[in-house]
Amino acid sequence: MNIMTLLEMAATGTPDRVAIGRYGAAGSGALSCLQLLDQAGAGAAVLRESGAEEVVYLGVNGEAFPVALFASAWAGVPLVPLNYRLGRDQLAGLLAHHPHALVISDLDPPTGARVMGIREWRAACADAGPDVPRWDDEPDAVAALLYTSGTTSAPKAAVLRHRHVVSYLLGSVDFGAAGERDAMLVSVPPYHIAGVSNLLSNVYAGRRVVYLESFTPEGWLERVREEEVSHALLVPTMLARLTEHLGDAPHAGVPTLRSLAYGGAKMPMPVLDRAIRLFPGVDFVNAYGLTETSSTIAVLGPDDHRAALGGDPVARARLGSVGRLLPGIEIQVRGSGGVLPAGASGDIHVRGPQVSGEYRDQGTSLDPEGWFATRDRGWVDNAGYLFVEGRSDDTIIRGGENIAPAEIEDVLLEHAAVAEAAVVGVPDERWGQDIAAAVVLRPDRLVDAEELRDWVRSRLRGSKTPALIVFRATLPQTPTGKILRREVLADLLGGQREPIA
Repeated sequence: MNIMTLLEMAATGTPDRVAIGRYGAAGSGALSCLQLLDQAGAGAAVLRESGAEEVVYLGVNGEAFPVALFASAWAGVPLVPLNYRLGRDQLAGLLAHHPHALVISDLDPPTGARVMGIREWRAACADAGPDVPRWDDEPDAVAALLYTSGTTSAPKAAVLRHRHVVSYLLGSVDFGAAGERDAMLVSVPPYHIAGVSNLLSNVYAGRRVVYLESFTPEGWLERVREEEVSHALLVPTMLARLTEHLGDAPHAGVPTLRSLAYGGAKMPMPVLDRAIRLFPGVDFVNAYGLTETSSTIAVLGPDDHRAALGGDPVARARLGSVGRLLPGIEIQVRGSGGVLPAGASGDIHVRGPQVSGEYRDQGTSLDPEGWFATRDRGWVDNAGYLFVEGRSDDTIIRGGENIAPAEIEDVLLEHAAVAEAAVVGVPDERWGQDIAAAVVLRPDRLVDAEELRDWVRSRLRGSKTPALIVFRATLPQTPTGKILRREVLADLLGGQREPIA
């Protein structure tokens, strides 16, 4: 099945329902389900006439993106959303891998490729033009090429075929289940897997998608109120900024909001506690997934969050998990001796029809039995809750002991003065590796390195206490809040950035 079939179902079932865009005067560019289908067909005709073998989307969130995604699917060519925030040299390096693409962008990309401006693209797709032959339902055709975040190594283009994406949608979303007035506010960028999966899942569910081009706490709150948003997704850094902006307010003042999902990076517990207080009555959902798995594979649902609020200590501890696996997903936690039992920490492997595990020019990374090594470490409790400790590449091996940086970061973030923390392993002659931490303090808060070392030592143990703690004004992160540990390590080893006063 092609993802176009899902849009066709929505256009047939609820043709006049707004699928993309805003209501009122600001919603002049809004698209109904039927209009989105028609514009996808017009866009497919443009792509076929151009002879493009791929479509590179290089722009911010907006109505042009869903039209590009569905038009590409109709035309039978992959969509390649790229990070518009990258420097020219980085963009040139990525675009060199797509020499026969049509680039949809208002930027001036460093390439000789054909470029169509976003306004020009929208205008071309608004003209229905001649009938275009129906899309091919080949499930193995490539729907999208999405570059991984590259937190520990260079980004790679993950290959998502139509069968992977459709499997995720059919296994996790009920067709047409949304109410007529439901609206989803999408703040994550289009080049992230959540940007793609949120678009597809909400169109399939019948929920209007509202885009926020760039996130600010003020802009997000205003958009929720203006558009009477019922559902939203935020990454942890966004939620942290939102709770800081609201401060001591009794609540966020967004009465229509019913569901708030978070994911994309580890959520600090103090941020989640503040958010739950500020959004009373809102269902919180933690979604865990990877680009290579076509989005979410595990969910910690509203009932789990409510149980934790009710004072259940087991439920409270499970707030640190990413929940339980979606139907159709299998998991193994492996160590050097093979598959580990519940409660034992090791390397996470997953298997299921939505799991791709394939990279362009590198082929599949699945083992002969179809298992994908996520490169995350973690463990599963007896009830099936998955606890993710961090990337396997991030694991610090100190004197033969495996140490998860996330455990130390969680303790640092519990300190009232600490806003952000990143822990990495640095070379050490005695231990092989030792522990170093880069810390960002909250405004108007002061604390010295030795006090933080004592804080960690009193809650963990000496072997997990950072030998080095430095203070920084900011930490390098991806737009979805994942810490770029390779840059943190380079900073600590090379002194490329000066400590703040």
